[in-house]
Amino acid sequence: MATAQAVATFTALGYDVLLPLTESAPYDLAVDDGKQLSRVQCKFSSRREVDLRRIHTNGGGYVVKAIPLHAYDWLYVLRPDGTEFLLRECHSGRRSVTPQARHRIVRSATPDGQLRE
Repeated sequence: MATAQAVATFTALGYDVLLPLTESAPYDLAVDDGKQLSRVQCKFSSRREVDLRRIHTNGGGYVVKAIPLHAYDWLYVLRPDGTEFLLRECHSGRRSVTPQARHRIVRSATPDGQLRE
């Protein structure tokens, strides 16, 4: 749900959005602002803190992985009420992060095409 909403939001703001073809990438999409590509990890969270670990199962049980250094460039967070946040940094080595009001996405762009947060 978070990835779909992130695609809609970034597209509405005029950015080109790229989706990886594999599940193995540590990011969910990339955003092209015309100058650079930014890899985006998308999270849906109803809790104040957003869990950053990647958890999956295999034949041996649950596997919990921390975010590696430089795994993504931006962290997009969607709340159940539709509130969106964008943290423009990778939070490698951390278990969780708490988005602040300054990270909130306002669904418009500045005159130079940059996101308003």
